Amino acid sequence: TAVKWYRLAAKQGNAIAQVGLGVMYAIGKGVPQNDKAAVKWYKLAAKQGHADAQFGLGVMYENGKGVPQDDKTAVKWYKLAAKQGYAPAQRYLGNMYYNGLGVLQDYVYAHMWWNIAALSGDKVASKNIERAGKMTPADLSAAQKLARECIRKKYKGC
Repeated sequence: TAVKWYRLAAKQGNAIAQVGLGVMYAIGKGVPQNDKAAVKWYKLAAKQGHADAQFGLGVMYENGKGVPQDDKTAVKWYKLAAKQGYAPAQRYLGNMYYNGLGVLQDYVYAHMWWNIAALSGDKVASKNIERAGKMTPADLSAAQKLARECIRKKYKGC
């Protein structure tokens, strides 16, 4: 029944319903699991600026689910969601910088995004911050300063 109502609203352009339908297809709940259908619905909502959909689309690209695996495109979608204050996307973006996936490896930017996500309440990001062992005290200071600036500017220029 949920899929029926999601589909009706999603076809009318409702981004929340599109995300819901994307999730249903991604996990196979109420419909057969179908990554391509999940991507279709996520894209519709993501293009409307829905952070959950942008994050979901990033995950699909990072993992090659329903689309060819593409870290650069994953980063693009994570950034869009992260700049809306979506903590899981902020953490994943930190992971991409930490591992150099789709971006140049940069521990300062990784730490910056993890700091921002942790401030948003993401507990895993808080644990990721402990990976700072590869950073100098100056790098840590720079990451914290960048995080403060990013938040102060409401994610513009991050």
